[in-house]
Amino acid sequence: QVQLAESGGGSVQAGGSLRLSCEASGLTSGIHTMSWHRQAAGKEREMVAIIRVTGGTTDYNDSVKGRFTISRDSAKNTLYLQMNSLKPADTAVYYCNIYLYTKGRDYWGQGTQVTVYS
Repeated sequence: QVQLAESGGGSVQAGGSLRLSCEASGLTSGIHTMSWHRQAAGKEREMVAIIRVTGGTTDYNDSVKGRFTISRDSAKNTLYLQMNSLKPADTAVYYCNIYLYTKGRDYWGQGTQVTVYS
């Protein structure tokens, strides 16, 4: 059973930083991508950042480019999102996601709340 556990959310003043973590358990092999998504109240879920295991390439939502950094520790099966220069517009529930090509499906964490106040 694949499980994802996010942590690191909280409340921070605009301009501050937070680091989100997502620990994956129950994995054997076959991770294709790991990504962060967010959903603000009343809005659709959107992708924030993605990292491809093969090659390590990354992509970011234009709204977070230059401020957020996605990374992973393969030994710990842990995904990170370093968020700097946070803005109130970044307030949302953040979810991690992994896609396993061996299973042909993706998995979601339970989400962690990030609140940025001005």
